[in-house]
Amino acid sequence: MNLNAGYRFTLGNEQNKTPFERLYDIFQELITHTSGDVDEAIDWLRQLDREYELTDENYTIDDFLEDLLEKGFLREELVSSAGDPSKEANDAQKRALKMTAKLERELRKRALEQLFGNLKRKSAGNHKTTATGQGDQYSGDVREFRFGDSIEHIDMQASVQNAMRNHGLDLSNMQEDDLVIKETEHKSQMSTVLMIDISHSMILYGEDRITPAKKVAMALAEMITTRYPKDTLDILVFGNDAWPIKIAELPYLNVGPYHTNTVAGLDLAMKILARKKHANKQIFMITDGKPSCLHLPDGSYYKNSAGLDPEIVAQCYNRARNAAKNNIQVTTFMIAQDPYLMEFVRSFTEANKGKAFYTGLDHLGEMIFEDYNANRKRRIK
Repeated sequence: MNLNAGYRFTLGNEQNKTPFERLYDIFQELITHTSGDVDEAIDWLRQLDREYELTDENYTIDDFLEDLLEKGFLREELVSSAGDPSKEANDAQKRALKMTAKLERELRKRALEQLFGNLKRKSAGNHKTTATGQGDQYSGDVREFRFGDSIEHIDMQASVQNAMRNHGLDLSNMQEDDLVIKETEHKSQMSTVLMIDISHSMILYGEDRITPAKKVAMALAEMITTRYPKDTLDILVFGNDAWPIKIAELPYLNVGPYHTNTVAGLDLAMKILARKKHANKQIFMITDGKPSCLHLPDGSYYKNSAGLDPEIVAQCYNRARNAAKNNIQVTTFMIAQDPYLMEFVRSFTEANKGKAFYTGLDHLGEMIFEDYNANRKRRIK
């Protein structure tokens, strides 16, 4: 993999940062693109240094590496040399650099700030809700009292001020029109499964689609674990098969030589959600290609990449309907614009009564964050 394979890195205005901070920002982006391969990320950093003169004689890339080790972002690990007992081979084991859990957490925090911070600054998203109601989280807004409102939600300070303004100091003259209610939103606990397509097409056609999907997963994981600790997030990947991954594995996520077994991903997502106690359950699916694979009962695979296979498509629709019966909404983020694939997603979404977004990569994070926060306010009975 090389720097000219469709990747863009913006160096920007870094004058107020230390030499370490400037390199660290770039390094975090590179290590995400290389799926945790420290050696490759450093090679890229050295290439950028030669091209843009990121360092000087006072602070070199080697100095930066020593700082990464000292600050606990990297660790050294011995790597065995397969079948070579020579002294030279043993000496070559000295320095294999790996990411630490501290750096993995930093990457999640960075992804959250990149995606969610940008969304807050824009203040407008692709799937925004304005619904409020009786709940347990104040929204920060107020409104006039309405028949049926709970007394506990009355803003007494604002209501008294209204009464004094309207009737003088005698509060016995307070009227219903003087009362002000604190707006509240439901803070429903949510169980979410995020499905990420890791089929080979996620890096084909000169576009890296897996890295943005990986960043969204890291940011979503960081947001839920830090801001909504009672919510649950499970992440799975699907290619020929589907399997769950841990949050700590996200920076290392990469594509494989796989077809797209959407059915396996949906089956696993439903199995995971069946164990959750929360009433609100949802599936987010990030994919760029058509379903092209089924795992058959005899252990073999049925694969067909030519168009939309009727049997595979039928199985997908069946899973969509089953999820709907269990009040589980599937939201599909389709990173493709092929008309026949969009028609498949429309039919899949109709079967599930879910939602679909046909999107590029630039606003994927915004759309998922807007939708996640909107769905947390949705109460399923």
